[in-house]
Amino acid sequence: MTKFVDYISEAFHELKANVTWPEWSEVQRLTIIVAIFSVVFALLTWGVDELFVKHP
Repeated sequence: MTKFVDYISEAFHELKANVTWPEWSEVQRLTIIVAIFSVVFALLTWGVDELFVKHP
């Protein structure tokens, strides 16, 4: 069990010391880009599905 606790402790240390976290403004910008892409992709998928349903 101590190996597992050591692993978790070292993982948190890595996250605090060695990971470069993005600025909050960059996180917001990228989140908006992903949301827009997801909506566009969903609409395209829906459109292709509708096309195949109407034209078998």
